[in-house]
Amino acid sequence: MILADTSVWIDYLNGNDNEYTSSLDTALVKGTVALGDLIFLEILQGFKIDKEYNRAKTTLSTLDQYEMFGHSMVIKCAENYRILRKKGFTIRRTTDVIIASFCIENQIPLLFSDKDFIPFVKELGLVTVSTET
Repeated sequence: MILADTSVWIDYLNGNDNEYTSSLDTALVKGTVALGDLIFLEILQGFKIDKEYNRAKTTLSTLDQYEMFGHSMVIKCAENYRILRKKGFTIRRTTDVIIASFCIENQIPLLFSDKDFIPFVKELGLVTVSTET
């Protein structure tokens, strides 16, 4: 199973063709994509048109779902943020810290295009999804 970050999903749902959306499409066909609740929330928040919102909600609800942030993840996320901060990396969004930390803790590869995840790969062992076909 893999997770795809919100930015990849947004490109995918907007029909943008790039190496990340191609990898997501391949994983969807193989049935190897799960969805984190935080990512699902971010995706759904972006819809302005009710019909598109409802279609996305129904379709994405068919994927395996993970609860990404609970009490047990609070300390781990704070520790990961602090480790990176001490090494000179400032992660701009708390949601990225949660997503990366969840993937690291559960050994789930993450498909991402957002550069804020790179320090998690280099310093904390976040596994990425190859975008090579």
